[in-house]
Amino acid sequence: MKTGLKITAFAAAVAATFGTAYGVGKGVDPVTAGEQKTAGHAGGGHGKGAEKAQDGHAGHGTSAAGAAAVPGGLQISERGYTLDLRTRHIAAAGERTELSFAITKDDTGRKVTAYRTEHGKQLHLIVASRDLTVYRHLHPARAADGTWRTPVELPKAGGYRVFADFTPRAEKEGLTLGADLAVAGKYAPGDLPAASRTADAGDGYEVRLGGGLGAGSASELPLSVARNGKPVTDLQPYLGSYGHLVALRSGDLAYLHVHPNKGGPGPGVSFTATAPSNGTYRLFLDFKHNGTVRTAEFTVQAGRSAGDRPEEHGH
Repeated sequence: MKTGLKITAFAAAVAATFGTAYGVGKGVDPVTAGEQKTAGHAGGGHGKGAEKAQDGHAGHGTSAAGAAAVPGGLQISERGYTLDLRTRHIAAAGERTELSFAITKDDTGRKVTAYRTEHGKQLHLIVASRDLTVYRHLHPARAADGTWRTPVELPKAGGYRVFADFTPRAEKEGLTLGADLAVAGKYAPGDLPAASRTADAGDGYEVRLGGGLGAGSASELPLSVARNGKPVTDLQPYLGSYGHLVALRSGDLAYLHVHPNKGGPGPGVSFTATAPSNGTYRLFLDFKHNGTVRTAEFTVQAGRSAGDRPEEHGH
């Protein structure tokens, strides 16, 4: 996952149940897609966006093709890789369930077992409800045969989208694939939370969002963390950075995974992102302090200028 970003993955250039450590596959020949290297891709994932962040890494976003690319997470198959989600249904909301899936290579049908490590993990799994009121960032364990597994507990019935964000070892660029998941039970869709510059992350933590999300152009999203009204200046690294940002577009759940610009550890962290269109987006910021990872959630309107502040709402 890379800094900077665009969103044709959104995409281009989004609490917390966290998975266990990765199992390292042994005794199985790695599937490397014939070691054929791909120069780039049009979809989301760890793409080389036109803009680069201060650390020189591109984000999960579009290629130089820009708006012509398909946003990440909207397709179950891309560039010959398929997300084979084995767990398609969960019997009841609130029930702890094991999600099982694999990444397969279409030309062989074999499970991929060789991945690049990105920000400390070989694969990041995001689960979000269709109404964007539930978000989980998981890190599954991989068995030797290429099957990934992770426990998850989803609090409400309805439709969800599962995003696998990864880079096969045979590829230079990453990708994000998506598949649908259903949780049985009585379903009542939630209203999208109103736009706000502040988010309550629990235990006295509050995160404030600055700037604005530009449509079709790069914009900076600075986020500052405070606890009990005092700035937090000693954020701890989480997945190799001081913040981890995922964004989803309301309506189709196009996906963008962003990493911060250089700087930190506080009182906050800054990101650069480009939205593919005007519209409503949900931002999910993971940050770590005092040994605990927390999530702050925001609703933003893309296309609003950085200086145009939305009306404040209580969170």
